[in-house]
Amino acid sequence: MTELRPIAEDNFIDAFNLKLAPGQERFVSHPVRSLAQAYVYRAQCQPFGICADGRMVGYVMVIYDYDIPEYDIWHMMIDQSAQGRGYGGETLDRVIEYIRTKPFGDSDRVALTCHRDNAAAIRLYERKGFSPTGAVYEDEIELALSVGN
Repeated sequence: MTELRPIAEDNFIDAFNLKLAPGQERFVSHPVRSLAQAYVYRAQCQPFGICADGRMVGYVMVIYDYDIPEYDIWHMMIDQSAQGRGYGGETLDRVIEYIRTKPFGDSDRVALTCHRDNAAAIRLYERKGFSPTGAVYEDEIELALSVGN
């Protein structure tokens, strides 16, 4: 079972050491870039290490867009050594639980973008209830989910 742990002084190096499988670099940014964005948007986002069995196996960031308003899932990735074990699906469940607490503001909409060629990720998101919105940003499609009660 996965657990979300906020990225902090005691674990940010673990996030830096995460590796994508060859060819996945075009699908998601490395946590180093994401943590720089987290610093810039620190009043409206939370970066998490994805942990399983006491070790960091991935990274994800939740950000709140005050302009829309909506929650966005950014840069979710699972280390190449931990892929194929169900951590991505479990992580989405944990992220949705976190978003339902409305940590930054009120919204029932959760959105993310995914590279159109990342078929495995798109299947995962759709299994978790996300649907394509029709919006396209360069090579990425937007998917959204309502978490209203």
